[in-house]
Amino acid sequence: MKNKTPFPLHLSLVIAFFLGTVVCLSAAQQTPTISSYGGGLSDAEAMYIKKRQLLYYKDDFGDRGERVTVDPSLVFENPRLKNAYMALKAWKQAIFSDPLNLTANWVGSQVCNYEGVFCSRAPDNKTIRTVSGIDLNHGDIAGYLPEELGFLVDLALFHINSNRFCGTIPHKFKKLRLLFELDLSNNQFAGKFPKVVLKLPSLKFLDLRFNEFEGTVPKELFDKDLDAIFINHNRFVFDLPVNFGNSPVSVIVLANNKFHGCVPSSLGNMSNLNEIILMNNGFRSCLPAEIGLLKNLTVFDVSFNQLIGPLPDTIGGMVGLEQLNVAHNMLSGKIPASICQLPNLENFTVSYNFFTGEPPVCLSLLDFSDRRNCLPGRPEQRSAAQCKAFLSMPVDCSSFRCAPFVPSLPAPPPPSPPVPVLSPPPPVVIPKSPPPPPPPPSHPPPLVYSPPPPPPLYSPPPPPPPPPPPWIEPPPPIHYSPPPPPPPIHYSPPKPRPVHYRSPPPPSLLPPVNYRSPPPPSLPPPIPCENPPPPPPPIIYGSTPPPTPVYEGPLPPVTGVSYASPPPPPLY
Repeated sequence: MKNKTPFPLHLSLVIAFFLGTVVCLSAAQQTPTISSYGGGLSDAEAMYIKKRQLLYYKDDFGDRGERVTVDPSLVFENPRLKNAYMALKAWKQAIFSDPLNLTANWVGSQVCNYEGVFCSRAPDNKTIRTVSGIDLNHGDIAGYLPEELGFLVDLALFHINSNRFCGTIPHKFKKLRLLFELDLSNNQFAGKFPKVVLKLPSLKFLDLRFNEFEGTVPKELFDKDLDAIFINHNRFVFDLPVNFGNSPVSVIVLANNKFHGCVPSSLGNMSNLNEIILMNNGFRSCLPAEIGLLKNLTVFDVSFNQLIGPLPDTIGGMVGLEQLNVAHNMLSGKIPASICQLPNLENFTVSYNFFTGEPPVCLSLLDFSDRRNCLPGRPEQRSAAQCKAFLSMPVDCSSFRCAPFVPSLPAPPPPSPPVPVLSPPPPVVIPKSPPPPPPPPSHPPPLVYSPPPPPPLYSPPPPPPPPPPPWIEPPPPIHYSPPPPPPPIHYSPPKPRPVHYRSPPPPSLLPPVNYRSPPPPSLPPPIPCENPPPPPPPIIYGSTPPPTPVYEGPLPPVTGVSYASPPPPPLY
């Protein structure tokens, strides 16, 4: 019998390592990219998100089950700072990587001394301090947001842009009734639109850009009293609703999603609008003429969509317009001269369309681009064959069946204070005969006065009383008004004046964050949520179809509003 040749152990280890590498590479190649925008997630995609984004919940309310204990030896200024300690301790437990050591001093009861945590006087009790702001912008922190952050009930500012936070937004954020600014931009949050933001009554600034939110956007967002909405660079798939024009925002950016359908005519009702960026979506309709109603608009960008038809003449009435970009669409016709004559227009881009005429005044603008159109005599235009093929197809704007414009009604005047309705006093019967004798002193006068007593009580009449006031009633009750006496007066203490919680002024209390922490410790093994998102590619214009653009338009702060949140990455 032949002896079996022993298999070398080191060779078996090498083979096992090779096979393991092949399996990992294969799995990586099969990792769902979630790049499709139609339909729901497949089981594989849902499992991938669940593992990568740590979406494991231990109860129906989204509690991730952080176990937070408080050392009984710790002394806190007040119960609210104790709750803040519990919230921040839970958050620190949910952080996997903090390369700048921003949370290194999150230890002990002096919560107001924590890095990135700012305190101010409580709006409803000026004698105590409470946590009113958190700013961990540009911290490169990896982790997720625990439900215990709902303990920060006095929080007005929450800024964590440019980190690597993942998962979803805690359900218990709904307890942050004073939250004024919410900046979650440039992270790795995923899942559906966080509807909890609709339950924040004080919210004015919402920034969700540069994340991986997907699905639809609730139409209730546009009925909310916000001043700025940034939801660009996500995976939203949505038709803008008819109530889009109800939004009172001054800035709204929806760029780089998959919005489609009509550019709603209701945007003509957005009288506060200063900037609107709809670029790089899938809008397919004609531009509504109602955009000419936006007299305060300075930036209008609908580039990289599928818009067709002419440029509305009404744009010539948008006297505040500074930047107008309609490039990379399928617009046609002649460019109205009134647009190029706008007094403040600096940048006008109509490239990559099918325009057939432009007035000479447009060429005198500081920044005007008309490449790849069908303009005779202009350089770098489309070929005659391309122009003829496209322009031979008629344009019917009504075929898109966009909702008609319904002008918003002017706000009703404030109600005038109600005019008190004075009920006529009961008739005072003045008897011609002497008044009846007063009742015995032991009995107080009745509260309800009946007609005078029957005549038998008048005989014989007593001697006339002295001239005191007609109704002196012993013992005198508290009714001091003339007859008939009113019902008893019940004195109740005055109701306390309602406390209007306005956003405390933490922005003025937020000094610049000086990152002077010690060098970061050695990092743990890579964690799925630690990989920062790759920066978006720059815009490269060429004759070939351009790549997905990156918006380079203006950023907050908005004029008149001091938004403390800096923009996310250098490339916007």
